[in-house]
Amino acid sequence: MTVPVLCMEGVDKTFRLHQRGGIELPVLRGACLVVHPGECVALDGPSGAGKSTLLKLICANYRATRGSIRVRCEGEAGAAMLEVTTAAPRQLLSMRRTTISYVSQFLRAIPRVSTLDVVGEALVDCADGDDQAVRAAQATVQHLLLRLRIPARLWQLPPATFSGGEQQRVNIARGLVEAKPLLLLDEPTASLDADNRATVMQLIVEARERGAAIVGIFHDARVRDVVATRVVDIAGFR
Repeated sequence: MTVPVLCMEGVDKTFRLHQRGGIELPVLRGACLVVHPGECVALDGPSGAGKSTLLKLICANYRATRGSIRVRCEGEAGAAMLEVTTAAPRQLLSMRRTTISYVSQFLRAIPRVSTLDVVGEALVDCADGDDQAVRAAQATVQHLLLRLRIPARLWQLPPATFSGGEQQRVNIARGLVEAKPLLLLDEPTASLDADNRATVMQLIVEARERGAAIVGIFHDARVRDVVATRVVDIAGFR
């Protein structure tokens, strides 16, 4: 059995509504999840059940109220499990940079930055100024944008000017351009037509087959049936 990339044990998340007199809103209770390389776990449950919250806990956009979340990260001394719930800010930044790709439902990009730079910034930075590596990184970005049907005439434009479907495809390209060990997907095929949905499904399958551990939310049952290796109903975590 391979070493897991993600281990969640007994995770609770409660939001405190300070503007409502400190009312507490429990969202998750006792969430447990183990994901290995090459698995795609689909989170199932009704809207508002806490699926997106669980993804945000993994990448520490939210902090857990209780429990353990460990992510296998590469470091100078080799791979080790990082306890996300108590990690220092610099450790979390390193984890997001090297280990986790997170595709949210919305594209958040700096205004006036071109699509090429939005998608390829991290990959080009890794080239560290080496001309050949930079050209290879740019070629990877361009190939992915073409697969996602973003035409070359749009590459120098900021994605904020694009349609909703185009923005979502740029968002997916940014999340998949680096082959990171853990991939978090929040409705990646929302707003996409049939052809683009099929392309994204194929990209997810390719990521899974190269060994990525994937946790995703797929309300489209057809997408879930193609990409997921198992389904977890988070109704048991409430």
